[in-house]
Amino acid sequence: MRVSVIGGGTVTDEQAARAEAVGRELGSRGHTVVCGGRGGTMEAVCHGAKEEGGTTIGILPSEDRERANDDVDIAIATGLGHARNALVPLNGDAVIALAGGVGTLSEIGFAGIYDRPIVGLETHALSDLEIDLETVETPAAAVDAVEVATDR
Repeated sequence: MRVSVIGGGTVTDEQAARAEAVGRELGSRGHTVVCGGRGGTMEAVCHGAKEEGGTTIGILPSEDRERANDDVDIAIATGLGHARNALVPLNGDAVIALAGGVGTLSEIGFAGIYDRPIVGLETHALSDLEIDLETVETPAAAVDAVEVATDR
């Protein structure tokens, strides 16, 4: 299964460690990581996935595939800037949302539009929105939840 992992481009050490752990969980279970392909959460999740032999796809905001982080296997240049945020959740079968800013929030919104299962791990509180967001406490629980939600 392809799992889109979304989160901030600038993160704390703790947030990076959490994203890397999510990547390790996904990679060890044979899932492909889809992300924005740059730094922060994206770099950490790709690094974790690669440590476990996983495959990573980075959907980049720029026209330059070389701008992807070193752990992206397949870099997709879009030239769309923030508009590429629509493509990250579209290309996953499910979404794991980590801590981030308004860009992450936009990706959560697109995941809802595309009717993707969304699992939040220390991300935005969305109780007022009509989005089905399951909140979990650990990287393993996040991957468990997307596997259950997609019957995989």
